[in-house]
Amino acid sequence: MQEDKANKSFFRQWRFTIILFCSVCAGALIGYIIGPKAKYIKFLGDIFLNLLFTAVVPLVFFSLSSAIAGSKNLKRLGKIAGAMLIVFVITGIISSCLMLVSVKIFNPAKNFDLKFENIQTETTGDISEKIVETFTVSDFPNLLSRKNILALIVFSILVGFASHAEGEKGQSFRNFLVSGSEVMSKLIKIIMFYAPIGLGAYFAYLVGVFGPELIGTYARAMSLYYPVAILYFVFGFSFYTFISGGLKGVKVFWANIFPTALTALGTGSSLAALPSNLEAAERIGVPEDVREIVLPIGATIHMDGSCLAAILKIAVLFPLFNKDFSGFGTMAGAIGISLLCGIVMSGITGGGFLGEALIVSLYGFGPEALPVISMLGTLVDPPATMINSTGDTTAAMLISRFSKEKK
Repeated sequence: MQEDKANKSFFRQWRFTIILFCSVCAGALIGYIIGPKAKYIKFLGDIFLNLLFTAVVPLVFFSLSSAIAGSKNLKRLGKIAGAMLIVFVITGIISSCLMLVSVKIFNPAKNFDLKFENIQTETTGDISEKIVETFTVSDFPNLLSRKNILALIVFSILVGFASHAEGEKGQSFRNFLVSGSEVMSKLIKIIMFYAPIGLGAYFAYLVGVFGPELIGTYARAMSLYYPVAILYFVFGFSFYTFISGGLKGVKVFWANIFPTALTALGTGSSLAALPSNLEAAERIGVPEDVREIVLPIGATIHMDGSCLAAILKIAVLFPLFNKDFSGFGTMAGAIGISLLCGIVMSGITGGGFLGEALIVSLYGFGPEALPVISMLGTLVDPPATMINSTGDTTAAMLISRFSKEKK
């Protein structure tokens, strides 16, 4: 009897993950068989992605603002924010250093035959204007676009603090924010019923359209990135979750993270995976105030997978432009740029292009460098996004550990 209950419990916990795995494998097989024709079923994946993206903006707003508005301890909020900043930076540096060591051992640019002169490119736009455009918008309707997600986060935080500061007068509005958060959570669960079809179609498209590139010019760089990414995903995240909650933390993380990982892997967007991530963090046991603050912000500025990819792109471009990729200053600069690239990507599909443009501009590479690393970025985007998204969950677990109130 107990064995039957245990089997039912196991199946209930892993049922959705097993279904997603089967749909992903089926999609990949279809893509391999029909090749480029897989682009004709991509629309099924686009439907899933669009449903998630339309839900992301209200989800981020209600999650962040309700978490802050409903907080009874602003000191704890400050502790969460401080721990979040430290964890994001440290994990980003660790992932960057891991790829730095890897590219020094295994040269990813060896099979690239192109050689460019170091043509200097002019950067356009005032840095102060870029900061303003990143964190604010000029009109309220612009907040409703996922392209301005950082501005939405700033607005949501301010709304949360304002409603908290109003005390009893703001109680009705705080109830509205909490209720909105619950409704959006239920909406995400409904949308995820379509995930097996949507993700299966996306994997068919990825394998069918981009599969040939994996054995072409970029094979050496790919053969470096994918193993390093998988090692970081398995061992790095196991280490982080062990720090968070010992062996129990490791077990509960791996038991709940795969729906988020597969969603990120198939859609190529941390924001698309955010709804599933919030649900996974709840099942893992991350406190509500931590997950509803850390995960939306992490989906926009915490990008361990993108840090891995940025170092790889820089290591490929340096020898192509006859530059020496060595020395402490060069290494430290590459780590700093990799962290910056993670911030500017903002969690949207195709956001990696912004990071690539930043790399080309900051190093002064010729314009012909952009398509080279853009294709590389496209090929490493699925595992990079998976690490970006699931890395937010491990960060939330670490922050939960370090922001606990001492009794």
